[in-house]
Amino acid sequence: MRLVRFGARGVEKPGALDGEGRIRDLSTLVEDWRDSFIDPAHLEKLAATDLTALPEAPADVRLGPPVSEVRKIIGVGPNYHESARLAGFKVNPEPTLFMKAATAVSGPNDPIEIPRLSTRTDWGVELAVVIGRTAKYVSVEAAMQHVAGFTLSNDLTERNFQLQRGGQWFKGKSHDTFAPIGPWLVTPDELPEYHDLHLWLDVNGERMQEGETNRMIFKVPYLISYISRFLRLEPGDVIMTGTSAGVGLSHDPPRFLAPGDRMVLGCDGLGHQDYVCIQG
Repeated sequence: MRLVRFGARGVEKPGALDGEGRIRDLSTLVEDWRDSFIDPAHLEKLAATDLTALPEAPADVRLGPPVSEVRKIIGVGPNYHESARLAGFKVNPEPTLFMKAATAVSGPNDPIEIPRLSTRTDWGVELAVVIGRTAKYVSVEAAMQHVAGFTLSNDLTERNFQLQRGGQWFKGKSHDTFAPIGPWLVTPDELPEYHDLHLWLDVNGERMQEGETNRMIFKVPYLISYISRFLRLEPGDVIMTGTSAGVGLSHDPPRFLAPGDRMVLGCDGLGHQDYVCIQG
C-alpha cells in the first residue's frame, strides 16, 4: 500500500493511493497512520480493502507527512563513502547517529524555512524507514518485521549551527521544516527492492545529488538492529538512512540554500517532493 495523510496542517486525514494513483479517504477505517494502525500485521490485513469503494479526496489537496505523531527522528551520519569523502566527514567502524527534533517534520510540498542568521543551510535526499512495531534488541534477521514502510526524506542542515556553534549536531538539524517526509509511506511488500533505489535532488533545476541505496555502507536491517541496541524504537519513529554525494557542503566552492530557491527531489517508488525556501 501507499499510505498518505491529506488536508490542512493539523487536521490531516489518513488515506491511501488506489491503483490509478487517486487518494482514497480511509478515515472511516483508521484513526490515523500511527501506533497500532501502522503495525505491519494491521497493514497486511488492510491491504485487502477495496479502495475504490472509499471516498476520493480532492485532486489538489495538500499532502501532509504520511505518518503522524513522530516521536523520534534518528539520523545516520556518513553512510556513503563518496559523500563522506567529499564533505570531509570520517566514516567510523560503527554508524554515527544523531537526533533531529520531531517538530522538524513537515509535508512533502510545504515551504522550507531558512533559519534566522543562517548562511549555510544544506540539503540531503535520503531513504527513510518508518517503524511500525516496537523494536528493542532486535536481530538483523528480524529487523524488517518491525518496519511499517519507507518514505522519501530530506535531511536539511544548517552547517554553521551543526559544526561551528559547539555541542552536538542536534542544533543544526532541528529547525522547523528540516525533516520533510513523504509524499507516501510505502509498505515493504510494494518496495522489495528498497536496497537498490535511485535517489536524486535538484536545486533551481540543477541536479545536485544522484545516488543508489545499494551503495550504503550500513544497510537498513543492520541499522534498525544497531539502533535498537541503544534505544527503544516505537511506531512512528523515523530513521533517515544517510545521504549520497552532492550536498552543498561538498561543492567547491560550497553552495547553500537561500529564500526563493526551489528544491525537487525523488526516489524510485517513493514519489517526489517539491518546495520553495522561505525566510524563517
